[in-house]
Amino acid sequence: MGLFGSSSTPTASSPEQQEIKSAVMKHLQQEAAMNNARQLIGKVNQHCFDHCVPAPGSTMTPSESTCLSQCMEKYISMWNVASKAYLARAATERKTGGLDTVAMNSLATGGPSPSSM
Repeated sequence: MGLFGSSSTPTASSPEQQEIKSAVMKHLQQEAAMNNARQLIGKVNQHCFDHCVPAPGSTMTPSESTCLSQCMEKYISMWNVASKAYLARAATERKTGGLDTVAMNSLATGGPSPSSM
């Protein structure tokens, strides 16, 4: 039977099935990481643009450009700090048995999603 509906015992899996499973997991982790990156960029653009450019025109003033740069740096820095704290907490939970392996696999994609910030 297939990879997800096998009627054989859970411990009996061929190396080929393990490779397929590993490849699928890697692909899913990459997709989740890309989705997180897209969400982060979207949030940064939305938040910083709304904050720094009150009246959009055909060009940006130097102060608007500076504000955007500083806002983006701060936002991404804050996201990195939150992500590190999230991963550290997840590692602690894993050591104490608070999280199962499925949850840990989802954490391996880079921490909290930007939409939660």
